[in-house]
Amino acid sequence: MTEPSLFSSSQNTAILSYLKSGRTLTGLEALSRFGTSRLAARIHDLKTDERYGKPEIEARTVNMNGKRVAEYRMVG
Repeated sequence: MTEPSLFSSSQNTAILSYLKSGRTLTGLEALSRFGTSRLAARIHDLKTDERYGKPEIEARTVNMNGKRVAEYRMVG
């Protein structure tokens, strides 16, 4: 596995903190809040990298303005 860049590591930390606060996150929200257009990649980093404690994050499909998008949240 390759090391995430320093920039993506800080995004990962911010995203994890956001999700731990009990909120949900979509790709569009992640772009606006954290400047990442690759939310699925950041979620993968969080779920597979020991440094983040391998949190349990689930994705579900929701409808937003007639479009289906992934929405992520912490489980438990």
